[in-house]
Amino acid sequence: MKPEGPRRGRRAGPSTSRELILHSARALFAEHGYAATSLREIARDAAVDPAMVHHYFGGKEDLFNACVELPADPAQVLGGVSQTAPGERGEALLRALLTLWDSPAQPALLALLRGAASSKTQSALVRQVLLRRILTRATAGLPGDDDELLLRGSLLASQLMGLMVSRYLLRLDPLASATHSELAALIGPTLQHYLTGPLPSGSGAAVAGQEQR
Repeated sequence: MKPEGPRRGRRAGPSTSRELILHSARALFAEHGYAATSLREIARDAAVDPAMVHHYFGGKEDLFNACVELPADPAQVLGGVSQTAPGERGEALLRALLTLWDSPAQPALLALLRGAASSKTQSALVRQVLLRRILTRATAGLPGDDDELLLRGSLLASQLMGLMVSRYLLRLDPLASATHSELAALIGPTLQHYLTGPLPSGSGAAVAGQEQR
């Protein structure tokens, strides 16, 4: 009989229950997504009692946040964006993110960006953060069904991630040395179009179909 392989939560060398829980949670969140992963499943994978998960992390949201190790809370950074009028939200979102990136949190954000580019697990976790904690705030209250808002959020992410890579990782001038106001004038209208401008007919449904395949 072939011996059973090691559990995903087990690692060589001494580990604490907290480390085992984080190790399993990162893998399961990345593989199945936030909604489809339960705390009981994480505990089983890590070979710990479910009560230990609550002891170390309180709940699912706290555990997910610990997996990604964000340098700032999106709820605080983007707190005013979802309350901004839809017609002004593109610039508000851009200025909020630029303020964060041009703060002491920048080294941690760069590490997160590099990790997402080099690790499939980290990439999946960052994608979950974008979908659940950033893009949903940017599109909150906007008209349109779920497919359309998902498309608008994805377009926003493509523009913003490209800007962050060019400005902070590659240091590509003149973007790297541009002021926030200059960037707002250059990029804000594009973000605003992604949020409230017209989209090709049926494009949201087409993207949703791709997501399901």
